[in-house]
Amino acid sequence: MPDLKRRLLLGAAIAAPFAALVAAKPRARSGAHSAYFRALQDALQDAGLFRPTLVIDRQRLADNIERLKAHLPANKHYRIVAKSLPSLKLIETVRAATGTDRLMVFDQPFLNFVGAQMADARVLLGKPMPAGAARRFFAQHHNAAFDAAAQIEWLIDTPQRLAEYRDLSQARRGDGLGPMRINLEIDVGLHRGGFRSAQAVAEAVREIDTVQSLEFSGFMGYEAHASKIPDVLGGPRGALARAMAFYAECIDAARAAQGARFDADALTLNAGGSSTYQLYDEAAPCNELAMGSGLVMPTDFDKPTLADHLPACFISTPVLKALDRTELPGLEAMTGLFRAWDPNTARAFYLYGGYWLADAVSPPGLQRNAIWGHSTNQDLLNGSTGVQLNVGDHVFLRPHQSEFVFLQFGDLAVYDDGRIVDAWPVFQPGA
Repeated sequence: MPDLKRRLLLGAAIAAPFAALVAAKPRARSGAHSAYFRALQDALQDAGLFRPTLVIDRQRLADNIERLKAHLPANKHYRIVAKSLPSLKLIETVRAATGTDRLMVFDQPFLNFVGAQMADARVLLGKPMPAGAARRFFAQHHNAAFDAAAQIEWLIDTPQRLAEYRDLSQARRGDGLGPMRINLEIDVGLHRGGFRSAQAVAEAVREIDTVQSLEFSGFMGYEAHASKIPDVLGGPRGALARAMAFYAECIDAARAAQGARFDADALTLNAGGSSTYQLYDEAAPCNELAMGSGLVMPTDFDKPTLADHLPACFISTPVLKALDRTELPGLEAMTGLFRAWDPNTARAFYLYGGYWLADAVSPPGLQRNAIWGHSTNQDLLNGSTGVQLNVGDHVFLRPHQSEFVFLQFGDLAVYDDGRIVDAWPVFQPGA
């Protein structure tokens, strides 16, 4: 009996690695475009778009806007995050559907562009800009219909930057402009910078109030970390509660610093983000929520807090070459072995362009080749023999983000009701 037990244990010890190997072996994945992507492919081809193209699904965009409006607390305004929707036509579409004139802008060239093209916008800077960038904005701004003093809030994160903006504002007093409006960035838990104590906030507010060329306009507290906090550490709602508690402390500090002059209703008390806006209720001390990416849903925003939003942006690109074998330079003799281990490497599809921050989503079963790497010219995707894809067909990918990726394709192709119905120009970096 002991011998039998030893043989069984030995057999199990020998079999375990083989069982693990079998379990780890990839299974073949395959498929064809769904009806949605077939219709989208037909629309792009009918429009003559046989190149890498960023597509916006206008109906899905509209659906996401309606979800935003349904979730937004009644006492909170909505501010469009322009970097996440970097097209004037796209922003105008969101503005028309939401009724907001509030934008958050992150780059000096885009700020100049908005000032020139959207004279009624009220702008909050989404990151602290070097004082030199603010100076360049004024040098390039010539649209009198856009009152930069009244319509821009400059974000300040440190006493040092506040001193730089004080000097800039005083140097500009002779230009007949009103005071520069200063919004203070507060660190509500993300720890990416900003004022970290109510005392520091109070000191900054008092400093602003001593300078005639500056005006305190409110706070910005960004809490993107909240949606990522695990339940063992309190979860998203616990993180948001801590963030809003500090936000309330900062408001109280400003109230104490300004005394009778304090007017909360006149301030911009900004918070929120795409992954957190649904966590807010009317009790939050902020008075507006910013959100952008959740309206187009790149993959970085596939969060439980956005589960009812739909992907509304896709990269489409034609297949230039569809090969029945995947042969890697110098490893040709290994072709059969690679294919035997992973049947999803059987075929090779070379794309028009590539190496974007994006994941292939249609047809299903496509994957990158870790050995071959990337190419911005003709990127390689592998698939099994069951992947239904030929030369001339389009591959669809979902961007990881919108703020950078959208700028790489020229005009956005607007898809609606089975057709490409419009082309929306994107912002031009460095213009």
